[in-house]
Amino acid sequence: MISNKKALEMIDVIADMFPNAECELVHDNAFELTIAVLLSAQTTDISVNKLTKNLFQKYKTPEDYLKVDISDLENDLRTIGLYRNKAKNIKKLCQSLIDQFDGKIPETHKELESLAGVGRKTANVVMSVAFGEPSLAVDTHVERVSKRLGICRWKDNVRQVEDKICTVVPRERWNKTHHQLIFFGRYHCLARSPKCDVCPLFEDCREGQKRYKASLKEA
Repeated sequence: MISNKKALEMIDVIADMFPNAECELVHDNAFELTIAVLLSAQTTDISVNKLTKNLFQKYKTPEDYLKVDISDLENDLRTIGLYRNKAKNIKKLCQSLIDQFDGKIPETHKELESLAGVGRKTANVVMSVAFGEPSLAVDTHVERVSKRLGICRWKDNVRQVEDKICTVVPRERWNKTHHQLIFFGRYHCLARSPKCDVCPLFEDCREGQKRYKASLKEA
């Protein structure tokens, strides 16, 4: 695992690569963002945005989701993965919002994670994007690039990855760094075909070096 100093240098390079990185889930408020992040589990943001374009016109409040039959909501979500479970969680989440939070998205991690379908990652995204609170959500992209670059250990779990990055990066940069790492993983250090040949971090990337050496043996 590389030093914190080297890790921050790498993250600074990524920041220069994607200075305008931001949340790509289309939403107008904290409620829509929460629903969108819940829907994004094991699904691309592109697929979620296609779905929510109509969904958010049809359902604008927790009450709207609770008025419809579960089968109708499942049908609305059918184009994305795990739609039945997501429909069930949305129903439960909306009921909790009405019963416990006056129909509004709560503004603390603990309260957010009490909602159905909302884990630490979703809570971090909502705290960061909707409420501007320093938070660093670890999704599949953030975890992958952090381990490939040697910022974290391969055996680290998601919470350990989060803690490590938060130790390396100044708190006031957590929100932006979260999106920049996502963009790096989504558009550059892809899961199956990372762009190692044009990567400014190649010389210091343990995964890139490993792939390069393997290609030499195959040649």
